[in-house]
Amino acid sequence: MDPIGLQLGTRNLWSWLVRLLSKDPEWLNSKMKFFLPNTDLDSRNETSDPEQRIILQLRKLHVQGLATWQSFIHCVCMELEVPLDLEVPLLSTWGCDDGLTSQLGAEEKSQRESQLHRGLKRPHQSCGSSPCRKQYRKQQLELAKKYLQLLRTSALQRYGSRIPGSGQPHAFHQAYVPPILRRATAPLDTRGGAIMGNPRVEDGTDVSISDLFNTRTNKGPRVTILLGKAGMGKTTLAHRLCQKWAEGQLDCFQALFLFEFRQLNLITRFLTLPQLLFDLYLSPESDPDAVFQYLEDNADQVLLIFDGLDEALQPCSSTDPEDPDGPGPVLALFSGLCHGTLLPGCWVLATSRPGKLPACLPSEAAVVHMLGFDGPRVEEYVNCFFSTQSSREGALGELQTNGRLRSLCAVPALCQVACLCLHHLLPDHAPGQSAALLPTMTQLYMQMVLALSPRGHLPTTSLLGLGEVALKSLETGKVTFYARDIPPPLMAFGATHSLLTSFCICTGPGHQQTGYAFTHFNLQEFLAALHLMASPKVDEDLLTQHVTLNSRWVLRTGPKAKLDLSDHLPTFLAGLASCTCRPFLSHMAQRGEDWVGTKQAAVVQALKKLATRKLTGPKVVELLHCVNETQEPELASLTAQSLPYQLPFHNFSLTYTDLAVLTNILEHREAPIHLDFEGCTLEPHCPEALVGCEQIENLSFKSRKCGDAFAEVLSRSLPTMGRLQMLGLAGSKITARGISHLVKALPLCPQLEEVSFQDNQLNDQVVLNIVEVLPHLPRLRKLDLSGNNICVSTLLCLTKVAVTCPTISMLQAREADLIFLLSPPKETTAELQRAPDLQESDGQRKEAQSRSLTLRLQKCQLQVHDAETLIALLREGPHLEEVDLSGNQLEDEGCRLMAEAVSQLHITRKLDLSDNGLSVAGVHCVLRAVHACWTLTDLHISLLHKTVVFMFAQDPEQQEGSQNSLMLQMPSELPLSSRRMRLTHCGLQAKHLEQLCKALGGSCHLGHLHLDFSGNALGDEGAARLAQLLPGLGALQSLNDLHCATPVISSLSENGLSLDAVLGLARCFSTLQWVFHLDISFERQRILLRGEKTGRGIWTTGSLPDLPAAAELSGFRWRCTPRSLCLTECPLEPLTLTRLCATLEVCPGPLEIQLSCEVLSDKSLETLLHCLPQLPQLSLLQLSQTALSPRSPFLLADIFSLCPRVKKVDLRSLHHSTLHFRSNEEQEGVCCGFTGCSLSQEHVESLCWLLSKCEDLSQVDLSVNLLGDGGIRSVLECLPRVPISGSLDLSHNNASQESALCLVETLSSCPRVQEASVNLGSKQSFQIHFSKEDQAGKTLRLSECSFRPEHVSRLAAGLSQSLQLMELMLTQCCLGQEQLTTLLSLVQRPAGLFSLRVQEPWVDQAGVLSLLEVCAQASGNVTEISISETQQQLHVQLEFPRQEENPEAVALRLAHCDLGTHHSLLVRQLMETCARLQQLSLSQVNLCEDGDSSSLLLRSLLLSLSELKKFRLTSSRVSTEGLAHLASGLGHCHHLEELEWSNTEFDEEGTKALMRALEEKWMLKRLDLSHLLLNGSTLDLLTRGLSHMTLLQSLRLNRNSIGDVDCCHLSEALRAATSLEELDLSYNQIGDAGVGYLATILPRLPELRKIDLSANSISPAGGVKLAESLALCRCLEELMLGCNDLGDHTALELAQELPQHLRVLRLPSSHLGPKGALSLVQALDGSPHVEEISLAENNLAEGVPRFCKGLPLLRRIDLVSCKIDNQTAKLLTSSFTLCPALEVILLSWNLLGDEAAAELAQVLPRMGRLKRVDLEKNQITARGAWLLAEGLAQSSVQVIRLWNNNIPCNVAQSLQSQEPRLDFAFFDNQPQAHWGT
Repeated sequence: MDPIGLQLGTRNLWSWLVRLLSKDPEWLNSKMKFFLPNTDLDSRNETSDPEQRIILQLRKLHVQGLATWQSFIHCVCMELEVPLDLEVPLLSTWGCDDGLTSQLGAEEKSQRESQLHRGLKRPHQSCGSSPCRKQYRKQQLELAKKYLQLLRTSALQRYGSRIPGSGQPHAFHQAYVPPILRRATAPLDTRGGAIMGNPRVEDGTDVSISDLFNTRTNKGPRVTILLGKAGMGKTTLAHRLCQKWAEGQLDCFQALFLFEFRQLNLITRFLTLPQLLFDLYLSPESDPDAVFQYLEDNADQVLLIFDGLDEALQPCSSTDPEDPDGPGPVLALFSGLCHGTLLPGCWVLATSRPGKLPACLPSEAAVVHMLGFDGPRVEEYVNCFFSTQSSREGALGELQTNGRLRSLCAVPALCQVACLCLHHLLPDHAPGQSAALLPTMTQLYMQMVLALSPRGHLPTTSLLGLGEVALKSLETGKVTFYARDIPPPLMAFGATHSLLTSFCICTGPGHQQTGYAFTHFNLQEFLAALHLMASPKVDEDLLTQHVTLNSRWVLRTGPKAKLDLSDHLPTFLAGLASCTCRPFLSHMAQRGEDWVGTKQAAVVQALKKLATRKLTGPKVVELLHCVNETQEPELASLTAQSLPYQLPFHNFSLTYTDLAVLTNILEHREAPIHLDFEGCTLEPHCPEALVGCEQIENLSFKSRKCGDAFAEVLSRSLPTMGRLQMLGLAGSKITARGISHLVKALPLCPQLEEVSFQDNQLNDQVVLNIVEVLPHLPRLRKLDLSGNNICVSTLLCLTKVAVTCPTISMLQAREADLIFLLSPPKETTAELQRAPDLQESDGQRKEAQSRSLTLRLQKCQLQVHDAETLIALLREGPHLEEVDLSGNQLEDEGCRLMAEAVSQLHITRKLDLSDNGLSVAGVHCVLRAVHACWTLTDLHISLLHKTVVFMFAQDPEQQEGSQNSLMLQMPSELPLSSRRMRLTHCGLQAKHLEQLCKALGGSCHLGHLHLDFSGNALGDEGAARLAQLLPGLGALQSLNDLHCATPVISSLSENGLSLDAVLGLARCFSTLQWVFHLDISFERQRILLRGEKTGRGIWTTGSLPDLPAAAELSGFRWRCTPRSLCLTECPLEPLTLTRLCATLEVCPGPLEIQLSCEVLSDKSLETLLHCLPQLPQLSLLQLSQTALSPRSPFLLADIFSLCPRVKKVDLRSLHHSTLHFRSNEEQEGVCCGFTGCSLSQEHVESLCWLLSKCEDLSQVDLSVNLLGDGGIRSVLECLPRVPISGSLDLSHNNASQESALCLVETLSSCPRVQEASVNLGSKQSFQIHFSKEDQAGKTLRLSECSFRPEHVSRLAAGLSQSLQLMELMLTQCCLGQEQLTTLLSLVQRPAGLFSLRVQEPWVDQAGVLSLLEVCAQASGNVTEISISETQQQLHVQLEFPRQEENPEAVALRLAHCDLGTHHSLLVRQLMETCARLQQLSLSQVNLCEDGDSSSLLLRSLLLSLSELKKFRLTSSRVSTEGLAHLASGLGHCHHLEELEWSNTEFDEEGTKALMRALEEKWMLKRLDLSHLLLNGSTLDLLTRGLSHMTLLQSLRLNRNSIGDVDCCHLSEALRAATSLEELDLSYNQIGDAGVGYLATILPRLPELRKIDLSANSISPAGGVKLAESLALCRCLEELMLGCNDLGDHTALELAQELPQHLRVLRLPSSHLGPKGALSLVQALDGSPHVEEISLAENNLAEGVPRFCKGLPLLRRIDLVSCKIDNQTAKLLTSSFTLCPALEVILLSWNLLGDEAAAELAQVLPRMGRLKRVDLEKNQITARGAWLLAEGLAQSSVQVIRLWNNNIPCNVAQSLQSQEPRLDFAFFDNQPQAHWGT
């Protein structure tokens, strides 16, 4: 009997167990291999007796420990047929912790330590010393051989006896098919990714296992990194290498060591390399030092494999350790092996998932990508897996019909799972069922779990328990377990169902344990996901925390680092969220399907959130996998629609499965998508996954990984992508073989628009083959063949193709670039599918009419003979828009040939021969060759810059077809009739000029000639010679007619001219009539002579509109164009200025002179000023950026006596001065400005004396000086002696309150002052305006003056003396209530009116009572009071002298007042001061804040106002009682003429009280009750009052909620108002019925001049009735009917008979169409009274108003949002010139583009009164904006609004800096008018 049975007291039980296991010894062997992986079952030391053998095996299992023994017992009960009477005692005795004695624990520890394999024990004895060294070496060699044999034997034992489990297929363990291995050629980069740069993988040849190690050569890396995604078989390959070595197939290696980082992570102590090899792998029997020495000596035959480098936890450094042989972390040992510091010369193979790798890897390491299975390998694996022919055929048939399952099998691990599932399903299911049962990876594992259950029973508790273990280990980064980590029942369950695998772990010398792990990481993740979904312990929140997307794996370092291996956990969660898995999960959870559905919905919802985020490429792929696993169409649709239009995948590995999932998701997308794969590792069969994907519009691959095999597969997929428009295959290794497949496939894709084969190293013939397919791609727009090697002859062949192919519009070749651009015909699909011969004939017919070709052959090494060939090809070809042959080797002869051929080549735009070796002699040849070319407009030759460019215009035949199109030109462009010859930096000298001018002479008859000789060596002699030759250049004298003028531009810059020569050029004004502008920059040697029609005048070359005065205008403009001389950077000495002026005396006028130098002396300035009378034609003299002395203002001030023609002097900052001269026709009036000239008080007297000599002085500007208060006082004292008739500006002169008070005191002595304004705040303005004659009504504005109390009396005294001052405005001058009261009481005048306006912050807090109290203290009679609290304004008008009222009358009125003592006194004062009050205006006041005191006071005051004519209460707050008081007071005001209660909220009682106050108001002329709610009762009171107002002139009832019935009563009440002039009922609801009532009474209102019925829901029917009635209103001037649905019927009726005196017509948003709008415009055309027209927000797309007769008084036209486009705008803009009074044009929110902007720019200079043009929200580009700026420069327009057009911000800023009147801002930046104006 076994001792264990005796010890445990289970004698019978032990015997039964031995007898049971004797029946199935193979089963026991398999369990021994599982629980004891290193056990040698074939050991010769074992007994031959079967029963004894079983007892020994049981003893080995028992001594492993409690957990192992319990797990084994559970396996016995699960898997074997154990009788129930034996199973119960087995589990109760040995299957639980209580069944064993405590003695086992102690014995277990002692026995486990002695159970190590004998061969693994490391001896401590040494081999000792030997007297003979040779003998020692021999002994050492024998020990090494024994160790190497031990290594091989150990490996054979490990891999040679794998026993398949019960019920598993034959090849379940043995089947091995190597995956695709591809070697990368780019260097390794461990900083940012696996491969540096653009990684390349050799294509077409697979790397075999033996090819991984090139041992035949010492060259090349000995470190290999094997990269592959999870499931690709990296670990399997590592073990396969060990097995092959053990079997003797890898004979190049004597020793092989395999380490797994998931086991090495358990080693926390530091190790040396011998310890790693011998303690943790296999120990030698003796003398380990000798063995290690042998390994070092033969390191080139040692292979070390490290599996799972991405799982390494220890930190790794790229730097070498101080002692490489010392102990260190495992990863440091790995680094030393890789870098050769340890075991130099050995071979290292490391496996890892792709991502960032440890820095310790050498950059020269070889990289091999593991790419999984392709189709043949899947088939091979299936054949190996299944043992019978029928099962093989059945499995292959299922894969053939199930595309999704076939794509999953591209991953080897999934292929194994799929085969296992098929093995389980095929016998019990009909063929073709796998598509339903195995649609996703999750369901593959689900079926695998079911398949691994031998009895078909699914133990849910064990599965969930194992899933919980899997989840916890994933969360802690643990992938290896010991027996103690897993409960024995779960261990037995995992072993029984092949879910766990076991292995031996060496933790130290002589220490060994059995480790366990899940069969694969994916299985661990699946079980973890199953636990999350089915366990009741997991709620929805915890579940959704695991639904994340993993990015690229990142290097994990640090002592607390954890493995993050849950790559597929979210994917499995998504898969389990599928409805198909719901029954399975319900069974697992033992819950209803509703409970499961809630968890599934939580996962789906989390995925929906992720689907709407912006994700990187790797995360997109992870998301697609998750969504695909759910099988939820709604989620797939959401994800597909959320994908960006451009979907990039850059620099990470993609498998066939990834692309298959992408294709599946895209099936749910409607919109097209662009896929861009750059630098991605792609398997050759990947394009198969894209077959039939209709959503792909652009498909681009850029990777060296793509080769011929990839191209072949892609060619089969392309024809199935029906919407594919762009195909890119760049940077690959495709050869002629691969391209041939693609060329055959391209004609099958007629929808392609762009194809790119750039950077593929294609040869000449391949390129020609590709080009041959162009006629078969009818929609192709671009073919890119750049980066391929072609020769010149091939390039010429391609040129021939470009010339003959009717669809090619451009061929561009430049060094490596080779691009074809095509213009496919605009034909329908049906036409594209016609017979090819018909298409060809049509194309040839159209080609001759419209085809244009651009040819760019740059830097292509073309020579002279190539130019001849090229000319022959192009001569018979189509029109050439551009020919660019720059950078070639044509030299003089080739350039001459091309120049001679230009007239035959039909070039319409440009010929570029730059950088072709042209010489000076060649320049003459080129000029002679092109002189007869009619279409040449520009020739630019610069030998220094190697530039030779010809620019052409269209042929006359082509111009005829495009005369009607608008020519939009930027500043650098010239009119078509111009010819510009630029011969710059060509080394030309004076001797060359005559020959050049002869060559140029024939060009002058062809149009305007522009010459540029800049950068040559002409010198003074050349300049003089050129001045003599220029008059002989053709008929340049004919300048009388604008349309036949031939002005010339000539540039002589940088030609070494002296000052004498430069000044001599001024004679050209008299000798050359075409010279209008001479610009000279002496220091920089920039000299330009140009004619009149340049720059801004270019765009006006078109004919003027057909106006009566057009001819006169054109002639006038030519004659008045001034000549200008600009001389800068030149020393202006007196002698120089004298010579210059003498030269200019004979120059025809008008003449403008601009001078600039660094400093101009007083002597030079005096000389210049004394010369001015000799230049009567001078109109402008400008000294810019020229420093002048402090004496210069006085010299300039005296100019008026020296030269009476001066009309304006402007000196700024002593650096910029301008003198304007008047012509004989101009009116008199002199302006003088000296700003920023540091003038002080001491200069005032002499300056004013000089200015007093000017009799017609209009404006004087002395701002920004240093006058101070004293200087300003001196100026004011001198004013009576200085005859200023316009304005005086003293701003920014450090003025204080003293200056303001001095101004007040001075006004009495300056009778001609009309208005003065002073602002002492940040604006610092001080301006005085004069009139030519004495004027009584003066206005003074004082702002931010900060008056103190002591200033008030002085201010009052000054106001009392200035009897002509009628109005004073004080804005924020720090006058408090007390100071204001004092001011009003102190102002005393003998007679007249005086108005005071005050704006102070305290006004809005003071209240009406306090403000009236201030008014009560006035010294005169108050005639007007206006209070606006919100605007902080108080206005009081006083009348002098004050007339005292009879005290008895005052007392009688006071008797009716029920007020307190204080208020009685105030009322008495108000009655005295306001007895003659005629206007009381209260705006935005609060009459409720002091109870009813304010209203009671106003009531008392109103009772005493017998002369009150106007009362206004607007936008205020008043209570019902207060309103009653006001109404009561107004009831006694019988002389009221104007009453306004607008925009104030009243309740019904208050409104009734107000309506009662209207009774007996017979004198009322204006009534405004806008915004009051008028219902039936209040409207009755109103109509009753209106019926008696026979003098009523204006009635405003807008926004009063008046309906049609109310309008009926109102109409009846208005019958008596025969004096009514204005009726405003806008924004009510009167409708058609109300309009009908009004239409009956309107003709009875003979004085009616204005009616506003906007926004009243009037339909066309009501509009027609109204139009008929309005035709009878003969005096109507303003008609406003906008925001009604009037339609064209109303417009047509109105147009039949519009009122004769109509001034304003507003019909915005009236649903008018083109017909109605045109009828109205035609009716208004020629009207002498119309001032404003508004047709905004109507559809005028085809009927834009056009005036033929004109509107002489039209000031404003509003056509906002009328759908006006370029074509319709032409007629409109031409009509603007017929409206000379036009000030505002509103064209915002239309469809205007550059053509409309050009038309508008042409008319701007002719509209003298135009101030504003709104062009917001149109389609104007930078070109249109520039044109508007050009037109604006010649007009007086104040602003053009261009917000929200197609103009880039930088362009807008540049244009606005040049022309500030262009406004691109959202808000209007124009200044607002002052509140007092």
